[in-house]
Amino acid sequence: MTALDADPGGTAQPAPQEAPAPAPAVVGPLAGDPAMLGLSSFIVGSIALGLGLVGVVPVGVLGAPLAIILAATALGLLLAAIWAAAVGQSAVAAVFGIFGTFWLSYGMLVLGLDHNWFAITATAVLATVKLFLVAWLVAIIMLTLATLRLPSAFTAVFVLVDLALLLLLLAFATASPLGVPSSGLLKTAGYVVLVFAAVGVYLFYDAAQAGTGGKRVPLGNPLIK
Repeated sequence: MTALDADPGGTAQPAPQEAPAPAPAVVGPLAGDPAMLGLSSFIVGSIALGLGLVGVVPVGVLGAPLAIILAATALGLLLAAIWAAAVGQSAVAAVFGIFGTFWLSYGMLVLGLDHNWFAITATAVLATVKLFLVAWLVAIIMLTLATLRLPSAFTAVFVLVDLALLLLLLAFATASPLGVPSSGLLKTAGYVVLVFAAVGVYLFYDAAQAGTGGKRVPLGNPLIK
């Protein structure tokens, strides 16, 4: 019921209602987008790895991009995954977490092989690299198929990552008797890596536009609705 007040003439008037208090402004992690950190971390590591594969550094120098991959890409992606999980973005957290552990495991593989941390004999190095590539190819294909409801630009990144891993696997599967992988396939994989880094730049631009109040760019319709 509406409360009534009497005016000086004795006429009942509705009592003024208090305006509802405005909702508090969202601050802290809830006000941000973990994709801006995750995508930028992903981009810089992809560029470093791609340039290494296409021959910017001498062939066989696998440790050249590790400073970026471990200290920026793996760490940044895992931080973005934690951020996404904290704000309830489970799918985003899974994507960043999976890629973060991929880059971290790549760094551990290279360091472990270079310093013989895992007691892997020289004759088993090639098989170890192929094991790594097969395991991650299966994992990223799984991620690709499970996220087809995302805009197609994300699917394009995942498919390109699948292709790069497949090319790397073929490069090591067709290695010479001395264990030297196919340089042509390595370079082709490197160019694919640079392409998915470029798509990542496009996705980052979209997130940055949204984060700074600008107009978002089209990301394509999901393949499954």
